Amino acid sequence: MRKFTWLVIVMCITVFSAVAQTESALNRIIENNELRVGTTGNQPPYSMMSKSDELMGFEIDLAKLLAESMGVELKLVQLPFADLLPSLEKGDIDVVMSGMTMTPERNMKALFVGPYMVTGKSILVKSDKLVELDEQLEINQAGVTVVALKGSTSEKFVKEAMPEAKLTPANSYDEAVAMVISDEAALMVADLEICAVSILRNSTVVLSTLEYPMTIEPIGMAIHANDFLLENVVSNYFKSLEMVGALAKLEMIWFDNGSWLLEMK
Repeated sequence: MRKFTWLVIVMCITVFSAVAQTESALNRIIENNELRVGTTGNQPPYSMMSKSDELMGFEIDLAKLLAESMGVELKLVQLPFADLLPSLEKGDIDVVMSGMTMTPERNMKALFVGPYMVTGKSILVKSDKLVELDEQLEINQAGVTVVALKGSTSEKFVKEAMPEAKLTPANSYDEAVAMVISDEAALMVADLEICAVSILRNSTVVLSTLEYPMTIEPIGMAIHANDFLLENVVSNYFKSLEMVGALAKLEMIWFDNGSWLLEMK
């Protein structure tokens, strides 16, 4: 009986701690009048720096609308991609919006709301290198260096689909693209949108990507694993955006219209 009593007490403490953490997370946002959104700030068209040194992009607009709907100020926190989920777990940021794929592994560490975008993996390669790779018939072989964003699903994809190739993790897409251009890497693996934008941004170099993605990946917002109240708020927010057509309009602006490239730094 005593062991059973202690088990009940431990379970109650665990439940109470989770609830307390959930309440304090949402309370902190309201009390501090601030929503802290983690992003890399260098994943166009999701997020990137403008010529006026301000963050802009599809997810930046979504974050602004979310903060406005909650009646709080938005604080954008730039971090390397690999540091986003650890920072969320520590409570340094409230949510993550950074082109993050909703995977089972990540769902074990965080709650996800979405998807608000569906993408897939592609490759970025110099056009002349693409011819060479076609002639060799296979990318998955020793001597082929592949670069991918550190901590991303692209990195995982390379490890699983191209185990014989040499994988080089990069801290940012700018670094990864530069490696392809300088021939330090034969190709970059990234979301199709990232590859397409990289081609437009580097028009002096003849780069190529695939016409269709190799995978299907849902992109969503990550929230602390115990933050069910905030998850409910954000989930209702996304549903409302979809119902009034605002989400479709933002997708058109950032994924179908490339005029924003003129504002990009």
